[in-house]
Amino acid sequence: TWLRADLAIIKAWKADPAGNLVYRRTARNFNPNMATAAKVTVVEVEEIVEAGSLDPEAIHTPGIYVDRIVKSTINEKRIEKLTERKREAV
Repeated sequence: TWLRADLAIIKAWKADPAGNLVYRRTARNFNPNMATAAKVTVVEVEEIVEAGSLDPEAIHTPGIYVDRIVKSTINEKRIEKLTERKREAV
């Protein structure tokens, strides 16, 4: 059996108005699969670019699988935290 979902809410880096998507880093692991497996796909993107500006070879998910595009307003990566400790004098 395959993975089938009624709704997929995914995050992409760039999209054009036709719904073609480009992902960054670890978002390429499961987002393309879920976009193709869902009946309705809603995408939150960091940047919407003009039609035709994405390289066709760089598109990870074609627009045929995307139903809605929402522009992200908060792009803060809260999981990334800088932690440092003071080194002891040797």
